[in-house]
Amino acid sequence: MKSSALIRPLVRSLHPYVPGEQPKIRGLIKLNTNENPYPPSPKVLSAVRAAVDARLRLYPNPTAQPLREALARFHRCDADEIFVGNGSDECLALAVRAFVEPAAAPRAGRAAAGGSVVQYFTPSYSLYPVLADTHGAVQAAVPLRSDFGLPSVVDLRRERAWRFDAALTLVTTPNAPSGRGYARKALEAICRAQRGVVVLDEAYVDFAKEHALPLALQFPNVLVARTFSKAYSLCFQRVGYMVGPRELIAALDAIRDSYNVNGLGQLAALATLRDLPYYRANFKKIVRTREWLTRELTTLGFEVLPSETNFLLTRPPTLPAKTWLRRLREQRILVRWFDAPGVRDYLRITIGTQREAEALVRAAARILR
Repeated sequence: MKSSALIRPLVRSLHPYVPGEQPKIRGLIKLNTNENPYPPSPKVLSAVRAAVDARLRLYPNPTAQPLREALARFHRCDADEIFVGNGSDECLALAVRAFVEPAAAPRAGRAAAGGSVVQYFTPSYSLYPVLADTHGAVQAAVPLRSDFGLPSVVDLRRERAWRFDAALTLVTTPNAPSGRGYARKALEAICRAQRGVVVLDEAYVDFAKEHALPLALQFPNVLVARTFSKAYSLCFQRVGYMVGPRELIAALDAIRDSYNVNGLGQLAALATLRDLPYYRANFKKIVRTREWLTRELTTLGFEVLPSETNFLLTRPPTLPAKTWLRRLREQRILVRWFDAPGVRDYLRITIGTQREAEALVRAAARILR
């Protein structure tokens, strides 16, 4: 018997999420995975170092209760309206497990029951279809407008693929990979129209003009996902969370793994919340660099889309985007290219430090010459 025969057919057919390239050689400028270019606060680093002691033999707080209470104070809600996960990706995965029934292999051409549907806009976070496939759910992928804007509810009522009865609707706001920000009013209209759970995935919201967290405290079917990775320089620790109605939070808590968030991550996130001015200063630096890089790339002939994130989506001139990916790597600069409909002609470029942005512009100018 072959080992592959022991694996569930569903798992054998999966296409896993593919993260951005991780450098294997020194000296590359890494602008491909939307990490914050600035380190955690010195106070956070001190807190983590101080915790590397005999506590490492002990289990962490199983519910991350001190962190939940600190986040509740930060967001002016109750601790039982907060769920903390191993990165916001775990929160998203648990939402699929908690709110979506696996599909019972519907016949071709027949619509699945709404309770089995995971719905999302496209292009969007490429993890969403992976989570749906892993769970055996039915996917409803609905295109954004040509400018990557949200369709109105009126437009969605005309869109045959859209399901107002979908068990779970995932909306990345601001959007990735476009960087497009969405107004709370537009998001509220979608939340109000949906009969299932809506997750507003706000991984990049600290770089945006507006956020939608109040909707999670207003509607019985809305959750907002946040992360300490993108804005708060804690990718290495993997800490994310959701805010929303107690009943939905309790459902996530009921199916999570025991001790799902490591102790050093909990302490680092707590220390982060005690030093927010440091991070807000970094947000401003990143936005300034984003505006500078937008101007410089536009001058070189790039089409740069408006962004409310810590990255830019840009259509490069002269050469195909995939060729630019290779040429920039030859210049020791990593950016991201997606082989997906709607974005094949674009590069996604993380906003690094001002010095890294200047190096990128110089490299682009050399390639054009």
